[in-house]
Amino acid sequence: MKPLHKRFIAAGALVIIGIAGAFVLLPSPSTEYPEGSAGAPVKISVSSGENGSSIAADLERNGVILKSSSFIKLAISDPRSLSISPGLHTIDSHITSKQALTQLLDPSRNSGLIRVIEGSTLADILSTFKANEISGPTGNLSIPSEFGVHQSVEGFLFPATYSFAQGTTRNQALQEMVKNFSDRISSTSILSGYGKYSPYQILTIASLIQIEADAADYGKAAQVIYNRLKINMPLQLNSTVQYALNTRGRIALSAKQTRIASPFNTYLNTGLPPTPISNPGLDAINAALHPVAGDWLYFITVKPHDTRFTKSFEEFQSWVTLYNNNLANGLFK
Repeated sequence: MKPLHKRFIAAGALVIIGIAGAFVLLPSPSTEYPEGSAGAPVKISVSSGENGSSIAADLERNGVILKSSSFIKLAISDPRSLSISPGLHTIDSHITSKQALTQLLDPSRNSGLIRVIEGSTLADILSTFKANEISGPTGNLSIPSEFGVHQSVEGFLFPATYSFAQGTTRNQALQEMVKNFSDRISSTSILSGYGKYSPYQILTIASLIQIEADAADYGKAAQVIYNRLKINMPLQLNSTVQYALNTRGRIALSAKQTRIASPFNTYLNTGLPPTPISNPGLDAINAALHPVAGDWLYFITVKPHDTRFTKSFEEFQSWVTLYNNNLANGLFK
């Protein structure tokens, strides 16, 4: 007879239980649900800074995985587990640990993910909050003191993808965006201003060019704004009027709209609008700090990705005609 311990090694997937002085070999209990047995989805809330053991326990408690130990073992060996974001995740029940990790990393399953794109406004962000059930009153927010005291948080909500745990209030979410703004602008010189313009004015200019120009033309668009401000010429930007009217995204303005009584109407008022009109990214901020030298006073996008700059009003007018033709022919759809 072969030694008994040889049998134990060969049956590595078995456990040994002693019964009445004898050894009985039984299959080891499974630590995973079988693949293909997925059940109804459940909600798994992951809080900011929550550790893997806690997440694993929650997955087991809600019937997502069979044993938390299997998920912990996987998480230790798979560096992707470090990228699990806070939020409310919709995860299938009765799945393997590997499937659970994949679903936890799927942004489409996380209702706590909020994407703020360059040029978003506070109104856009609040609308996204509502769709993701982030609510609560909006109180005072801590804005970097170098920008002065302002009633509006517009401009300070840095564009990025955010992940918020269940129960995050609207004010907490907004403050996180402001904090990210403070962190990210440290790579720029905005706190020193530019020429005679204050940090807040630079932020406002960045918010204008973020909306008005393609990224490749940010520096030129910034120079046009500085050139007009220097000679006290109205900026005449459609984007500021559209911000006042809450019609952002439309291409053209009517003559009546250019006459609305609003401090944001840069057709009637000289100088900058009273606040930023969007939340700009670093490229727009850096362009406002480093404009491209030129004597241009006019620019217009005659068709998508074709923006032209000139000092000549006559040339600009010819481009307006071209723009109107392209608009009528559907090139801006």
